[in-house]
Amino acid sequence: MSTYRQPGLVLTDHSFEVPLDHADPGGERIRLYAREVVAPANADRELPWLLYLEGGPGFGARRPVGATDWLERALKEYRVLLLDQRGTGRSTPANRQTLPLRGGPREQADYLAHFRADAIVRDCEWIRPRLTGGAPWTVLGQSFGGFCAVHYLSTAPEALDTALITGGLPSLGARADEVYRAAYPRVERKVRAHYARYPQDAETARDIVAHLREQEVELPGGHRFTIEAFQSLGHPLGSSDGSHRLHYLLEHAFVRTPAGPRLSDTFLEGARALLSYAPMPLYALLHEAIYAQDGTATAWAAERVRAEFPQFDAEAAVDKGEPPLFTGEMVYPWMLDADPALRPLRETAELLAERTGWTPLYDPARLAANEVPVAAAVYHDDMYVDAGHALDTARTIRGLRTWVTDEFEHDGLRLSGTRVLDRLLAQTRGEA
Repeated sequence: MSTYRQPGLVLTDHSFEVPLDHADPGGERIRLYAREVVAPANADRELPWLLYLEGGPGFGARRPVGATDWLERALKEYRVLLLDQRGTGRSTPANRQTLPLRGGPREQADYLAHFRADAIVRDCEWIRPRLTGGAPWTVLGQSFGGFCAVHYLSTAPEALDTALITGGLPSLGARADEVYRAAYPRVERKVRAHYARYPQDAETARDIVAHLREQEVELPGGHRFTIEAFQSLGHPLGSSDGSHRLHYLLEHAFVRTPAGPRLSDTFLEGARALLSYAPMPLYALLHEAIYAQDGTATAWAAERVRAEFPQFDAEAAVDKGEPPLFTGEMVYPWMLDADPALRPLRETAELLAERTGWTPLYDPARLAANEVPVAAAVYHDDMYVDAGHALDTARTIRGLRTWVTDEFEHDGLRLSGTRVLDRLLAQTRGEA
């Protein structure tokens, strides 16, 4: 355990050994890393703890640089724990380099079946008494972190003093198919809004699809850049600045070369940065599993449901003189072939997609009897988490207070975290 400082912060590294399978506490252990953050003036004071759970799945907790935004607000009254959920960040990694240590694809899939929200919350409960002495703590869950917080309320509400959720109220019962069936129209709205804002991008996008029809293109690092891969550059459209970032990327699409127009190195490098799953392979491997609750296989739900929305056929759109639609955060089986970080894990991913027996993640009856103060920010037309599903869940959780806003997309905590956190805390305290 080491302690060090940044301007306005005192940080301490923590490492824990937790059971891989909490149903077998005497079995194999994996390592969890978490970073404790406290204001210098409070370093020696006893404070309540706030546990931050990052979005994802598959992302390590954000790395602080000074006391900025929501963290600055939280440190006024809390000692904050930034947890790298299992398999992410500095916790025991799970990626193409490490998973072969487990054995073949079957063994790897069985291992990763222990990496959903239920295991993450059991990890938190392993850690909590070692840090708080058994006292309850506040949880702040962003996006998938909010899914974890709702599981926490379902299984160990006595461990929570307060629950704060931003853009992360999951459906309690929707299958993956239903999640994506609701998602594609939201994505289409975001794409249409992008073309309305930047009409010149419509022609650029058509030209790129036409080019990819004729040319095999590879991104730096060996990523296959197909038409479908180009469409998946729409993922950032769910963030407040995503439309602008996509536009600036498309500005650099083509350069003149001796062989004629070609996609520029600048564009291809930018596309690689957006498309590579190397930093977060669990996002691709477990994304649909976060919606698996009824025991049935997810079976590449995003790919299957996409067939119900023929407007996402980019080549057909271009043939009609229309701009192609981008896609969102969907994970498709072709990504396992296109991305070098995922290719060695293709069979593992297929086994996870075929896996049955997933257990329920939420307990509606227990949530209906909830006594923990809970507040949630629901973003009005969130591209990633359906607002309708979120509000249905909000009505199920007893005492939950919502703040429904169209000021932000999915990233209100990033853009205006102090305000968001202030609002949610005030709601749980009856002050708003």
